[in-house]
Amino acid sequence: MPERPGGTYANRPLHFIWILDCSGSMEGAKIQTLNSSIREALPAMRTAADENPAAAVIVRAIKFSTGAEWHISQETPLDQFKWTDVQAKGETDMGKAFSLLAEELRRFPTQSRLLPPVLVLITDGKPADLWKGPLQNLLALPWGQHAVRIAIAVQDAELEPLQSFINNSERHPLRADSSDDLVRQIKWVSTIVSGALPGKDLATPPTAPALPVKSASSVW
Repeated sequence: MPERPGGTYANRPLHFIWILDCSGSMEGAKIQTLNSSIREALPAMRTAADENPAAAVIVRAIKFSTGAEWHISQETPLDQFKWTDVQAKGETDMGKAFSLLAEELRRFPTQSRLLPPVLVLITDGKPADLWKGPLQNLLALPWGQHAVRIAIAVQDAELEPLQSFINNSERHPLRADSSDDLVRQIKWVSTIVSGALPGKDLATPPTAPALPVKSASSVW
């Protein structure tokens, strides 16, 4: 097993952080589906975590629109976590979200009991601010390098920032071209905590499920 921050695995905290686009283009059905999907995915997330007692899952959320801020800043154990709906308005300041996330990961001690964090980016748009520099700073951090980085591209999201965030040529953003797609992808992503097993490489999550065939009722 390659060496990484935190050393060997044994009963460690795992930080799961949602990074959510709450810009104006997400308004309406998209943001409603995002909120309901995260809320409905929590039971499956808890079941997956229960199957892996080696990881103590801690959940938080960042939202970005015009600027970026913590939507849920408190380090909340998964069994106590409750989702509070986000609202959509403003621009798509993804670079500011990367900077905010980097500030947090910089706090994490490299020699600690932490498992690599799981970072999930969801967006339907194109960054409205400078994002490459902030992302480079994020990926240069020890925990930025070793984090499990997953991106969900909603409809016509620009793929370059998402692929750069993943930073792995063998993995690509998950696509969500309809409300059904987004529900399914969020549910799958929520259960990735089951992969945080001792001796497993969290940098390579399991293959994403095939997307369902779109129907008129499931397309935004």
